[in-house]
Amino acid sequence: MKIHLIDGTYELFRQYFGAPDAMAFKGKDVGATRGLMRTLLKLLREDATHVAVAFDQVIESFRNELFDGYKTGEGMPAELWEQFPLAEEGSEALGLVTWKMVEFEADDALSTAAARWRDHKDVEQVVIGTPDKDLGQCVRGDDVVLLDRRRKIVLNEAGIKEKFGVLPASIADYLALVGDAADGIPGVPRWGAKSTATVLSRYGHIEQIPQDPDTWDIKVRGKAGLSKSLEAERENAALYKTLATLRLDVPLKETLEDLEWKGADKEKMSAFCAKIGDSSLMERVHLWKP
Repeated sequence: MKIHLIDGTYELFRQYFGAPDAMAFKGKDVGATRGLMRTLLKLLREDATHVAVAFDQVIESFRNELFDGYKTGEGMPAELWEQFPLAEEGSEALGLVTWKMVEFEADDALSTAAARWRDHKDVEQVVIGTPDKDLGQCVRGDDVVLLDRRRKIVLNEAGIKEKFGVLPASIADYLALVGDAADGIPGVPRWGAKSTATVLSRYGHIEQIPQDPDTWDIKVRGKAGLSKSLEAERENAALYKTLATLRLDVPLKETLEDLEWKGADKEKMSAFCAKIGDSSLMERVHLWKP
């Protein structure tokens, strides 16, 4: 079997900025929710059998306690923020395992699930539905892959190496050095994508990069300046790596059997469709729970 782990937060953002606005349910914008429901139903029609969807119920997480500059919900359009509860309700009405993250982030739930079930004897592959580079650290061979459903691009371990220049095990180090504006990680000055990939391809992790650049046995432009900057920022770099490292200990209560999709809940779906003013979704459901 394949397990599909869907980044619900990303999908809702994608639908909000890509789907037409739709006013319904007391005048509130529900366009992103409608779009999300359609993309989830499309996935289910493509014979996905074991599925879970993770959402950020709040944007802030334990990482905000570690670093004041980490991402927050500030600046998020109110019309989008108000749709998160609707999206979670819709996912549950479809009969999908739905993780609503508060202390942890949705990415942490996805990484925990991938690590938990990737070696299960009945699991052929874990497919993480997101283009988010953070989750590249979860990729392993062809057993755990990233799927950008919009562009129809699949990244296995070789694909991560080709795209970022480093193996999945070094993605957190890469983001710590280069930075990640989406998450509020500033990175280390002077460390660009190319130099970072070159150095990490040789040493793997920040902690293993020698302090003396004269001992570096790789050719990288401006290594003296890179080393000086890193040595001045070692403590910060370690913090940034902690922020970029996804957790594998989220207390998910579900078993693999719980992830099996057995159909949508007709009563809940009917009520949900009335709430968002889209009865056509009922016609798109091809399997109902007994």
